[in-house]
Amino acid sequence: MDLNAEVDQLVRQSQTWIPLIMEYGSRVLLALLTLAVGWWIINKVSARLGKLVGLRNADLALQGFISTLSNIVLKVLLLVSVASMIGIETTSFVAAIGAAGLAIGLALQGSLANFAGGVLILMFRPFRIGDWIEAQGVAGTVDSIQIFHTVLRTGDNKTVIMPNGSLSNGIITNTNRQPTRKVVFDVGVDYEADLQKARNVLLELAQDPRVLQDPAPQAVVATLGDSAITVSLRLWTKTADYWDVMFMLNEHARDRLKAEGIDIPFPQRVIRVVQETATQ
Repeated sequence: MDLNAEVDQLVRQSQTWIPLIMEYGSRVLLALLTLAVGWWIINKVSARLGKLVGLRNADLALQGFISTLSNIVLKVLLLVSVASMIGIETTSFVAAIGAAGLAIGLALQGSLANFAGGVLILMFRPFRIGDWIEAQGVAGTVDSIQIFHTVLRTGDNKTVIMPNGSLSNGIITNTNRQPTRKVVFDVGVDYEADLQKARNVLLELAQDPRVLQDPAPQAVVATLGDSAITVSLRLWTKTADYWDVMFMLNEHARDRLKAEGIDIPFPQRVIRVVQETATQ
């Protein structure tokens, strides 16, 4: 009799917890299956995203960072979704993540701005390592491009570390991006000088193998100044030869003009002194 009562009690209990096991067991099984499949898909998507970034010739550091960051974010979202499938309340968990993210963002807003600037620079490449750039009042050769800052080496061999946030939001002059550059060489000649002869002298200086002949060099009268007439030589050269050509013109222009009897006058100013006669 006691045995039958125990069996009846066990049957009644089983009618209560078997449906619960079936319900929650199916949820757990589905959640585990979702976790496994989602984990595999996220790894594939992250790797594919890194390759897509690599197709834009992005820096290797940026490829790895974007791939890792996307992997972590997607896996966190997957874990939240799986917890919700099991029946765990995730509202407070998501709110906590949001609050923590906001606090971190406010505390590191300067660093996050530099990080975003670094990502933009590495993706869109306004300059590359080895380029000479002018930005934020600093000019120099780009030594390295990091996630948070860019390192420049100035002409006198100083190292300048520039935050990427301000660098990406400011004006950048890249003198190495184009294969050719225009040289504008101005020289002042006396008002008594033969302008045609002065122009011919400058054009003869432009017959240098480093000077491109297409488009052809030009020598024009640029301005009529207070004490001199400015004759301007305008020519094109390869970017790598720009400074060598400019230095050559500075070195030879004076001697060649002087040999042709053309003076380069000093700045002059005429001062009139008016003396008033004292009245009795």
